[in-house]
Amino acid sequence: MTLCPCPRPCSAALTAWWISAATAASAAFSFCWLGAASAGEPVQSVLFVSPQGNDAWSGRITVPANDGSDGPLATLHKAVELSRQQAPGQPRRIELQAGEYYLDRPVDLGPNDAGLTIEAATGADVVLCGGRRIGGWRREGEHLWAADLPDVKERKWDFRMLAVADRLCPRARLPREGTFTHLTEFKVPWMSTTGGGWKRKPTPEELITMKYHPEDLGPWLDVRNAEVTVYHMWDESVVGIARNDTENHVLTFSNPGGHPPGAFGVMKYVVWNVREGLTQAGQWYLDRTAGKVVYWPLPGQDMAAAKVLAPTVESIFRIRGQDGKPVRDITIRSLTLTITNTPLVAGGFGAGNFPGAVELHRAEDCRLVRLTIKNVAGQGVRAGSVKSCAIEDCHVHDTGACGLKFDGQCLVRNNHVHHVGRIYPSAIAVWGGGKNGQACQIEHNTVHDTPYTAIACGGDDHRIEGNRIYRAMQVLHDGAGIYITFCKRIVLRGNFIHDIIDTGGYGASAYYLDEQAEDCLVEGNLSVRVARPSHNHMAKKNTLRNNVFVCAGDATLTFPRSSDYRLEKNVVVADGSIRITRPEGIAEASGNIALSKSGKVEGVTLDSYRQAGTQPVASSDRWLLADPKLTEYENGKVRFAPDSPAKGLGIKEIDVSGAGCTNP
Repeated sequence: MTLCPCPRPCSAALTAWWISAATAASAAFSFCWLGAASAGEPVQSVLFVSPQGNDAWSGRITVPANDGSDGPLATLHKAVELSRQQAPGQPRRIELQAGEYYLDRPVDLGPNDAGLTIEAATGADVVLCGGRRIGGWRREGEHLWAADLPDVKERKWDFRMLAVADRLCPRARLPREGTFTHLTEFKVPWMSTTGGGWKRKPTPEELITMKYHPEDLGPWLDVRNAEVTVYHMWDESVVGIARNDTENHVLTFSNPGGHPPGAFGVMKYVVWNVREGLTQAGQWYLDRTAGKVVYWPLPGQDMAAAKVLAPTVESIFRIRGQDGKPVRDITIRSLTLTITNTPLVAGGFGAGNFPGAVELHRAEDCRLVRLTIKNVAGQGVRAGSVKSCAIEDCHVHDTGACGLKFDGQCLVRNNHVHHVGRIYPSAIAVWGGGKNGQACQIEHNTVHDTPYTAIACGGDDHRIEGNRIYRAMQVLHDGAGIYITFCKRIVLRGNFIHDIIDTGGYGASAYYLDEQAEDCLVEGNLSVRVARPSHNHMAKKNTLRNNVFVCAGDATLTFPRSSDYRLEKNVVVADGSIRITRPEGIAEASGNIALSKSGKVEGVTLDSYRQAGTQPVASSDRWLLADPKLTEYENGKVRFAPDSPAKGLGIKEIDVSGAGCTNP
């Protein structure tokens, strides 16, 4: 079939027929046939949507007719409704013309929409916004501006993100920098996820109360406005305030945390959305008591002209199948999705509880291609129970929670994901999983500037290859550039991870194989300036082969509660010492090279998780203590000098310079 891009009919007779049909009844609809199809070949129909459109028109032409009798549709919702007049599974397309489209509800797609493509017109900049524009700004004091929002005062509308001039603005916070320290302790041991979590389940009261220092908070705290982030080890809880007991200095939360304050020995919290925390330009807060939003403009910002957007919906697309009836063959392409909301709940591990700008569930053969997703309070994409789906060539940034979260058979390739977790710092930039043959491929993505883990995966038989990751783990702990757990036979190959700083707690790693990771392969990867390049916890029968780890200070390879590891032909170079924690977890080792420029390579024995002793590692066929004579590695190309001992051991030079997006 040859498709004609022309929006006009291809004959005068067909033109007359179209006009006649449109005039007869606005409810009657016939599709725009593009080209001629051979016998038995499906014919694609096209509907056009434009900011200059009208939902009373047919949507069969791209621009309004001169006499106003016909033209494109005004809303994507109407276009979806009309597209359903063709039999499910038949190819059809909705093309959006350049401009901004404000949605007051999500676009819902289901099994009856099989065969549908929704995309921007060629070269058009199309923005779908899940919120509304706020106007009517007035000065409020020397620095601040305010706009009245009656729906907020009447409790019909609530939000926790604001974009001004396409910038996701930080909320007012106390303290201005860093965190407060609270006084609540929770000394119950964590038994690991495999061990069932907490040794004793927290009580409901422990999940909703926190004692604070009296000098930090006081009776001035407006409990209707204030929200608190309680930090844990690898996640956090965002909670509202139901009561402030100023006599005993105790906050009672309006919603329970995921863990009690003080869990894991972490005693940190931040208060958001109070006027007292509005201390610098670019910040804002929502005054629910007075029913207004208050903003401190950046220098030179004109509030009479500034575009200020606040969210009204939690998702822009909801593409959902049903049990036994998946949604199939839907493509969303070349659109910008922005401004979504989140409810006031604790996000859980990875901030996974929040909706996505795109929700994709029980789906097969669906594709998200060349999307820009930005300035959203929840996930960029949240997909579950998917099969043969793809997320490719997308740019996802400035999300409140995760960038891309998916479960099932999915290809995730060539995406640029960064600055996630802006509201919920436990967010994972790219988070996949799936079992029972539902393997995913995570390849050639560029991921950076994340508060927690960059890429995480659970389940079996996944491949994580050719990704570039840097500046991850900037806030929370016990995560990594790439983190895998509860999995078998995952392959990590050809990835390049660099510049991850350990901020404390349970640490930060480059490649982390956690609980129940088994029969996995870590091969041909590079890490540079990550102090703990390989962390392995409660994992077994995994292989580390031909990786290169270069550390600016000390280097640590850890194997607590792990067993039957195989290490071969790896290179570890550190300006400081090299420590191998619990080396008895390594069953086989051969042809590895370790260079400590401080001259200290040692094994560390553990009593539980505490250091019990150390012993020097001697040069042997397991670990050759020698200079591998690296001549190049910063750009991802690992090269050895001609006389390097690596060559005699069969260690291959690796090239991960092409890791990350192929077209960033």
